[in-house]
Amino acid sequence: MAKTKKLKIIPIGGLDEIGKNLTAFEYGNEMIIVDCGMAFPDDDMPGVDMVINDITYLVRNSQKILGIFLTHGHEDHIGGLPYFLKEINVPVYGTRLTLGLVEHKLKEHNILSKVKLVRTRAGQTVEAGKNFAVEFIATNHSIADSVAMAIKTPVGTVVHMGDWKIDSTPIVGGMIDLARFGELGKEGVLALMSDSTNVERAGYAMSERTVGEKFEQIFKDCNKRIIVATFASNVHRVQQIIDAAAKNGRKVAVSGRSMENIVEISILLGYMKVPEGTLINIDNIKKYRPSQIVIITTGSQGEPMSALTRMAYSDHRKVEVTKDDLIVISASPIPGNEKSVSNVINELFKIGAEVIYKSLMDVHVSGHACREELKLMISLIKPKFFIPVHGEHRHLVLHESLAESVGIPPERCFVLSNGSVLEIDANSAKVTGSVPAGQVLVDGLGVGDVGNIVLRDRKHLAQDGLIIVVAAISQDTHKMVSKPDVISRGFVYVREAERLIEGIRDVSADAVETCTEKRTVDWAMMKNNIKSSVAKFIYDKTKRNPMILPIIEEV
Repeated sequence: MAKTKKLKIIPIGGLDEIGKNLTAFEYGNEMIIVDCGMAFPDDDMPGVDMVINDITYLVRNSQKILGIFLTHGHEDHIGGLPYFLKEINVPVYGTRLTLGLVEHKLKEHNILSKVKLVRTRAGQTVEAGKNFAVEFIATNHSIADSVAMAIKTPVGTVVHMGDWKIDSTPIVGGMIDLARFGELGKEGVLALMSDSTNVERAGYAMSERTVGEKFEQIFKDCNKRIIVATFASNVHRVQQIIDAAAKNGRKVAVSGRSMENIVEISILLGYMKVPEGTLINIDNIKKYRPSQIVIITTGSQGEPMSALTRMAYSDHRKVEVTKDDLIVISASPIPGNEKSVSNVINELFKIGAEVIYKSLMDVHVSGHACREELKLMISLIKPKFFIPVHGEHRHLVLHESLAESVGIPPERCFVLSNGSVLEIDANSAKVTGSVPAGQVLVDGLGVGDVGNIVLRDRKHLAQDGLIIVVAAISQDTHKMVSKPDVISRGFVYVREAERLIEGIRDVSADAVETCTEKRTVDWAMMKNNIKSSVAKFIYDKTKRNPMILPIIEEV
């Protein structure tokens, strides 16, 4: 009797981090991928634009991949797609709004015509190869058309929740399909993979509609110009801002490239309804009184180049913030962005503007389930095995404990890391190894050409500056033509440190002369000699370690 194969669940990204979500499901010679996200760079990645997954394992097994299935259209779930599809061209399955955002992204990368996009809807099941059937199930999240997936395999059903919450009064569409999750629980679920982002928060996530009520309160009696910063992808939030503006006789202008793109796509696909005459071009805001205007902008996370940040630092070409403005920041800082957001708020206060943010009023609700919702879902689905996903390590561990509190035995809970291979069948589950699953850094058009050494050099340059020592050596005599020149960048201002610079020139000259006393000159040795001598001299004099770059010229 042939031995039954096991299903391999391989998270490539999205664990021990927020972002880069990508999970592979492999059975025999077939594989499907759920989500393909990116992450924003950390503070210790100067110059890096975004971080995507190392897909070495998937490239190696590309002939097995049947398609990519998307849970929703947020960047941490679709942002890595263009880079993935340039390496491995497979069909992409997603709901209407999700694929609308994907189309725009692929168009920017000039690969839209080469990729097969398959539109799906909640309630639909897609057959993939001989071993997979993927059912799309409606959920609630901070973007429309979000779905969970019930992945049916020869060893059982795995439910991947994507990002979700329970919202009984959603802005658009219906409530999360709890009935279907209950049915799956009765049918029997092998494993549940559930969002851990808000596991630290007690109770239930508030309905998105509560934010709309706050907007109406704010807009009702305000005679100032109102600027609202929020996530561009939160279509429901933007819709509520537009509704509150229209109700109070205000025109709406949109600022920020991503906000403009998403509003345009959402209106085109019917996910956003704007009363006629409400939306105006940002160039026309001066034609109206401040009390007639609402500006919806990007920058709720304090991103350096975002529209709100440029407004705060008086660097925006079309919007100048004054003390007669009311700024509403309708978002919570993503972990790591707290300082940037705080800086922007402080700058707005310095201008004299009135600022409302989450600490002062409930102008934001999360799109992720809190503890009671997480427990409810585990109890509904009743999985044999539980795998917390989408969170930093502490979130995953806390979610594991939560599952144990509602009856999942500890030996059936698995806190995995990126690259872990969990082999699972109807009766057992075990981590059997790992695959490559690191970070690939995107800088401009370069993908993966910025590594640890380049980052180390960038940090070194940023922290300590650069000293360039240029020595001219005669081709005939192998002697110095003149004392070396010294150029300083980010270390000291040359005109105010003449004695130090002169000392560096003297030390460099001594280092060069030591090497030119021999008949043959070893250029590498000369460079190393200059480097070590200058480094020691500078450290003795300043206790600093700038990068030292010797340049030898033969003249």
